[in-house]
Amino acid sequence: MSWKANPYIRLMRIDKPIGTFLLLWPTLWTLWFATNGQPDPFILIVFVSGVFLMRAAGCVINDFADRKVDGKVKRTAHRPLATGEVTSKQALLLFFTLIALAFALVLTLDWNTIVLSIVALFLAALYPFMKRYTHLPQVFLGAAFGWAIPMVYMASTGDIPFEAWLLFIANVCWVLAYDTMYAMVDYDDDIKIGVKSTAVLFGKYNALWIGIFQLIFLSIMFYLGNIYQLGLPYLIALGLAAALAIYQQKLIASWQRDLCFKAFLNNNILGFILFIGILLSYA
Repeated sequence: MSWKANPYIRLMRIDKPIGTFLLLWPTLWTLWFATNGQPDPFILIVFVSGVFLMRAAGCVINDFADRKVDGKVKRTAHRPLATGEVTSKQALLLFFTLIALAFALVLTLDWNTIVLSIVALFLAALYPFMKRYTHLPQVFLGAAFGWAIPMVYMASTGDIPFEAWLLFIANVCWVLAYDTMYAMVDYDDDIKIGVKSTAVLFGKYNALWIGIFQLIFLSIMFYLGNIYQLGLPYLIALGLAAALAIYQQKLIASWQRDLCFKAFLNNNILGFILFIGILLSYA
C-alpha cells in the first residue's frame, strides 16, 4: 500500500495539502506584519507546525461530523469514514492526539497565547457541525482559519493591535470567497441531502457575493500595505492577486464543478503571491 492510500493519511488530507497552504499563507503574512519582517525563528516553527497539526485535526473532525452524509456526495464518497476503513472511535482518537500535539506546541509560548489557543480549538471543533444549523458555516471556517492571526500577534508582540483584527476580517472574507467556490462543487448534492452552505444561501448570486468578499479582502490588504509602509513588490503582488480574483470569477461563471474547484485551488497561488510580495517588501 502506498502512503497516499493509507486511510489515516487520507483522513488527515496529508495527500491533499491545499488546505494546509490556505491556512499557512495568512499565518506567514501575520508573522511578517507583526515583526516588521523579522519573525522569531522559534515562534515561526511553532506556528508552521501548528498549522499542519490543526489542519489535519480539522479534517478528521470534519469527516467525523459528515460520516453519515459523505457517502451520498460524489466528491466525498470515498473518504475513509464513509467507506468504513476507519471507525468513528479511531477518528476521534486521532483527532484528540493531533489536538494534544498542537497544544503541546502552544505551551512553549506565553500564557496569553495559550488562552487564545483554547478559542482556536473551540472554533476548529465547532465548524464541521455548523453546516447542520446555519447557511454560514464558511464564516466559522474563516474564523477558525484566521484565529492564528491574533495568536501570532500576541506571541510576537504581547498585544493584539487594530491591524490584527483588520487582517482577521480580511482573512474571513477570503475564506468566505474561496470556500463558497468549494461549496459550489457540491451544490446539487447538498441541496438533495439538506446540507447548508453559503453556496446554497447565495444561489444564483454566488459570483456576486464572492466578488464582494474578494473586494473587501483586497481592499483591507491594500490598506494594511499602506499602514506597514510596504513597497512596490507588495503592490505588484496585490495587483496580481486582483487579477487572479478576476480569473476566478471567470472560472465560476458557468458553475461547472471542475471549474469551480479549479477556482478554489487557484487561491493557493493568490496567497503565495501575497506572501512573496510581503517578503520582498521587507527584504
